[in-house]
Amino acid sequence: MKILGIDHLGIAVKSIEEGRAFWNGVLGLAFAGAETVAEQKVTTAFFPVGESEVELLESTAPDGPVARFIEKKGEGIQHIAFRVEDLDAALAELKDRGVALIDATPRRGAGGARIAFLHPKATGGVLVELCERPGR
Repeated sequence: MKILGIDHLGIAVKSIEEGRAFWNGVLGLAFAGAETVAEQKVTTAFFPVGESEVELLESTAPDGPVARFIEKKGEGIQHIAFRVEDLDAALAELKDRGVALIDATPRRGAGGARIAFLHPKATGGVLVELCERPGR
C-alpha cells in the first residue's frame, strides 16, 4: 500500500456555519465549498491547507454516524484520512493482514473521492479513512 499523504482531517460539528466562522473567519482558511453526501447522512465543507484539507462534517439526520459521534464524544476530530495510490489494492492488503475494515469495498465520498474506513478497534481507537482521488 502506498500512502501519498494526509488527505484531510474530519471534524464533526453541530453546525457548518458556526464551524466556518472559526476556520474561515478566525484562521483565514479559504472555504472551498460544501457538499451533501446523502448515503452517509452528512454535509461536508472543505478548507484547504497546503496539500491537505480540514473537512467539517455536519449530520443531516439524527441517526447519522456524525450525529452519533457527537452524541457520544462531542464535537471534534472524528477521523483522519490518508490519500492512497490504489484504494482497491490497499484494502486487499489490509484484509490479507487481518485488519478490521468497516468498508471492504470502496464507496463514494465527497468531491468524487473513492473512500473506505478502517475499524477503530484495529487502529488504536482512531477512525481511519483511506481516500483515492482521481486526477490528483
